Amino acid sequence: MHDAAGLVLYVGKAKNLRKRLGSYRVANPDRLGRRHLRLLSQVARIELQECADEAAALAKEAELLLALKPKFNRAGVWPATPRFLIWRRTTQTLQMAITDTPTTDWQAFGPFGSRIVYLRAALVRLLWFAANPALDSTAMPAGWVQGRLWEITKVADAQNNDPSSHSIEMVLTELFAGDHDGFVAWIGEQTKALAHSHDMAMRDADLETVIKFMQAKVRRTQSLTTPEPSVIEKRVDLEVALLLTEESGNLP
Repeated sequence: MHDAAGLVLYVGKAKNLRKRLGSYRVANPDRLGRRHLRLLSQVARIELQECADEAAALAKEAELLLALKPKFNRAGVWPATPRFLIWRRTTQTLQMAITDTPTTDWQAFGPFGSRIVYLRAALVRLLWFAANPALDSTAMPAGWVQGRLWEITKVADAQNNDPSSHSIEMVLTELFAGDHDGFVAWIGEQTKALAHSHDMAMRDADLETVIKFMQAKVRRTQSLTTPEPSVIEKRVDLEVALLLTEESGNLP
């Protein structure tokens, strides 16, 4: 979204363009915040760019936010402090921590921003369930269900004397190499004994968190190719009058 002088005010992404633009067209001043109303009052032109798929759109949005720093965007306009999830396996435990500077005696995954705390909490709970399938979440260390972890969180390996005890280390290595499908299958197999619906719901929510982080990592490392103009890229200039007052519903 540009103002009359051509300055970019806002960068956004939509799967359903008609629905997104329609929400602006019927904007209700009584329900919108002042910041949102100021944005709509200043927009003079909207530039649209079609991308090949969702991943390409997210990557392009992130690139534009960092490059343009539009004044009405809040998230994504400044690089986050890089933070890494680090982990290592000791004789009887798997340890996980978060750091800005990985060291050689730990394996590292990242970088991400501050939300990496949610990835660690999800992984810790999943690995605890995998190591203790006969127990329920009430037996977890205090605070883990709520995501309150220690600076270095240790997951005890209940299968330490079993030949499969190294499977946790192997499956984590494969997960961070990009095999989240294998991780999901492994967790499903290890947690078949879960008996309580709330534990299964927690497991499924944590798996979703892990998958989202893995997909985000792929997007961050995905190379952006120049789209074919005739197929991928379209730029359409819309007058604000059309956006806010058109009643026919025939939005592009």
